[in-house]
Amino acid sequence: MRGVSRTQLWLSLGALLCAAQAGVAEPPAAPFTPLAHSTLVTLEAARTPAALELRVRPAAGHDAPAVTGLTVSIDGKSAAAAAAADGTWSVPWPGGTAPAHAALEVLIAHDGLHEVLSGTLGPAAAGPTAAGSGSAADGAHHHQQLAWWILNIAIVLIAALLISRRLS
Repeated sequence: MRGVSRTQLWLSLGALLCAAQAGVAEPPAAPFTPLAHSTLVTLEAARTPAALELRVRPAAGHDAPAVTGLTVSIDGKSAAAAAAADGTWSVPWPGGTAPAHAALEVLIAHDGLHEVLSGTLGPAAAGPTAAGSGSAADGAHHHQQLAWWILNIAIVLIAALLISRRLS
């Protein structure tokens, strides 16, 4: 009986540590910011190291648009837009690198209409880089999160030990 309890305890500890590692290693999603709008839709953009993510939302008081196509031009260079299952569109950066500033022109085909929206992409917001190393504040946040997980695991282990002693 005692061997089974210790085995379960070690398996639980391993599962908790794996869950903690998965939670710490996950990079934050890029924030979408409004880029351009018309009377029917709002175009939002988010920068990632590999691509520009675009999202088309309905304007206030309108139904969600059924977007059938997106044609994108970044600084006059055409770029292919690929639709994702969540309704966002991904456009790889021309030349493989994100420009600091860029003029963006997007032709949106939705609900039988074609709209051209244009805007300017500003510099990328400060945050984690492609290699995953962030600022000092970002690193401190990850350390605090790791400390929180360690505290939670310690509490669970103490509870498991107390319960196993009570049962034996």
